Amino acid sequence: MAFGLFKKSEKKQEASNNHYHELVVKDIIQETKDSISLHFEQPEKKLVYKSGQFLTLIATLQGKEVRRSYSLCSSPFLDDHLTVMVKRVDNGLMSNWIPDQVKKGDKIRVLEPLGNFTTEFVKDNKRHLVMFAGGSGITPMISILKSAITQEPNTICSLIYCNRDIDSIIFKNELDKWQTNYEGRVHVIHILDNAPMNWQGYSGLLNTEMLAKLFERIPDWGLDKTTYLMCGPEGMMKNVDTLLTELNIPKEKIFKESFVSGTIDREKKEETKAATVSGNTAHEVTVRYDGQEYKFTVEPNRTILETALDQGIDLPYSCQSGLCTACRGRALSGKVKLDEEEGLSQSERAEGYVLTCVGHPITDDVVIEIG
Repeated sequence: MAFGLFKKSEKKQEASNNHYHELVVKDIIQETKDSISLHFEQPEKKLVYKSGQFLTLIATLQGKEVRRSYSLCSSPFLDDHLTVMVKRVDNGLMSNWIPDQVKKGDKIRVLEPLGNFTTEFVKDNKRHLVMFAGGSGITPMISILKSAITQEPNTICSLIYCNRDIDSIIFKNELDKWQTNYEGRVHVIHILDNAPMNWQGYSGLLNTEMLAKLFERIPDWGLDKTTYLMCGPEGMMKNVDTLLTELNIPKEKIFKESFVSGTIDREKKEETKAATVSGNTAHEVTVRYDGQEYKFTVEPNRTILETALDQGIDLPYSCQSGLCTACRGRALSGKVKLDEEEGLSQSERAEGYVLTCVGHPITDDVVIEIG
């Protein structure tokens, strides 16, 4: 399971149209007070995607092109449409523009589905997926859950879902139906920060004591057949990671999907970035993408992606913070220093994969192949 180009030119180099698509909004569903599901019609040539991947939505807002990644909550095996969930974020450009302005029948430009927080579904698989989700982190989880349950008859899923209150539970009715229809194979446990008086479930902070009680409620299939997934706010992810470590769960059994760059270690990362670029010289980079090869020089205070975009080279990207992996490429030679490595798994780093949005060349022989 894997849960976690080019000659300098004055003329803009457009990527192949195969990488971009214009999707029609089929329907918009209000999920909670501050979140909606955006259903897109599949185009004539259907977009192929895997459960757990994301769509990058592209719009021109306030005179600038804005790209935001949203995990697909539909299943490629069950749904004839593509669905993403959008939750409002304070001062968020795209997250507020979509619910305020987008309507049924509108067309939105998207980048082809991307992401490595996914797995192959095999009929004979027999495994236990233990999922930790918080808030909008439910989106890739529900896609994986639906696909795993329907495509692998011997697989079970246990979802531990943390939210502020009962009204903020996204897809609550849908999750209830899956638990009812697949009793014994789908286990959903809700944890609320602010629980109502008649609440029979868990409330408060997910700590070691609570996690021990939760594990008593879900089946124990042993480490060999169990995989742990997490997606949610930074604090929740760090707490769950710490708790699983205390329970001696091996790191290779734990997979994470991060939506935003962390703030807890930001100062440390900024110091690392400063140390990375200070005193270095500019280096030439060769990037191969979409049948083209581009060569350009990257200054020490610039990333590979920033430099490419400045020169009109249309490389793939989305979050620009080293998390979504839309800009991922493989370094065939040379050395690249990354400001943020969280988006790549240990095995991907070992295989030479880098992220151009946070990557700085530190030798003159860097050759990166994307796609």
